[in-house]
Amino acid sequence: MLDRIRVFSGNANLELARKICDNLGVPLGKASVTTFSDGETRVEINENVRGMDVFIIQSTCTPVNVTCMELLIMIDAMKRASADRITAVIPYYGYARQDRKVAPRAPISAKLIADLITAAGANRVLSLDLHAGQIQGFFNIPVDNLFATPVLLDHIKEKYQGNAVIVSPDTGGVERARAFAKRLDAYLAIIDKRREGPNEAQVMNIIGNVKGARVIIFDDMIDTAGTVTEAAKALEEAGALEVSVCCTHPVLSGPALDRIENSNMKEIIVTDTIPLSEKAKACNRIKVLSVAGLLSKAVRRIYYNESVSSLFI
Repeated sequence: MLDRIRVFSGNANLELARKICDNLGVPLGKASVTTFSDGETRVEINENVRGMDVFIIQSTCTPVNVTCMELLIMIDAMKRASADRITAVIPYYGYARQDRKVAPRAPISAKLIADLITAAGANRVLSLDLHAGQIQGFFNIPVDNLFATPVLLDHIKEKYQGNAVIVSPDTGGVERARAFAKRLDAYLAIIDKRREGPNEAQVMNIIGNVKGARVIIFDDMIDTAGTVTEAAKALEEAGALEVSVCCTHPVLSGPALDRIENSNMKEIIVTDTIPLSEKAKACNRIKVLSVAGLLSKAVRRIYYNESVSSLFI
């Protein structure tokens, strides 16, 4: 019986939160998350959470600073309302790309966000496909970093049997792509990418053979889609029969959708860690798979203090 569980959500991804609650068989908690006239975040928890095991579902996606503040203030509200344990369920962890100093006097924003979540009163964090694994070490509380691989694999196995090649769009994603290729029993190729600046990428070379293959570019996120569209173009020039993209987090900011529409990519497979805009929903190349089932399994196991290690595949 999930009698002591309470699941709440900010405004970032209410649809995913409702799906998780449906899987758990519990109602979504009653909370009002609005803004004052000057833009400050206003939170009211409209039910008793004293002694409860509280899960707050909130992707820190666009508008990132607003969703971050909603999460922090909701955690603080739960702590002051005497919740027994507070778990921040963050399907998409914003600021994750700023995970190290890449220039003098640069911040490590991923660490700052981790400190803020901890200081606000969270007891543990549940996330999905963190951009960099070392972000788990930025927290002084338990972190469960799940992978969307099981959700994506089912779709890929169904549609891409045969001569598939998994491609990492950069050297940083090789480990992730290799693990995915191994589960599909597929070949692996790597793109040597030289970045000219933030959100800009230039493909330089392809390591591996993609001639005559159905290629799947595998990454953790698509932001402006500059990397994947340039990669798709280079792969086609190298002889790939068709190019699809598979990723967990569809950030899709700036010119991303225009680039996708004008590209040679057959399909973009994403999950619902971030809600799509209306324009993105209208794009028939984008296929959305839900991670609600995976996250609800993790929430249930955390609530019962059971192992979640079998979900780390």
